Amino acid sequence: MAVRDEAVLLAHWNEGGRTGWTLPGGGMEDYESTEETAIREFREETGYDVALDGLLGVDTHYIAAADRVLAGAGPLRGLRVIYSGHIVGGELAHEVDGSTDESRWVPLEEVAGLDTVGLVDVAMTMLRARRPV
Repeated sequence: MAVRDEAVLLAHWNEGGRTGWTLPGGGMEDYESTEETAIREFREETGYDVALDGLLGVDTHYIAAADRVLAGAGPLRGLRVIYSGHIVGGELAHEVDGSTDESRWVPLEEVAGLDTVGLVDVAMTMLRARRPV
């Protein structure tokens, strides 16, 4: 989660007919640590290079089989590891041929008015616990 100038960088998830604003991130490759995954996914979805400042929190998430994007997929239990970080390079770019189609800096006071996935609420709660928003 990158916050600067009282704005958070969000990515617009658009997959299988479902959409919503989310944090840049995604699934781990077999060879990666959670930190390496966060850095790679952030770059893929936003165009920015990020340095991680520390662990913001960990959240578990369950998706029933009937709610999965892929028809016929079984239930999914996800472990979401959320880091805080800051931009160290790159420039804003939208992911091509991925699960997100836009990235944007959103003022913190406007996040609640967006159509977001649950992860954003979880991360904003973690952020508020660390600093006033």
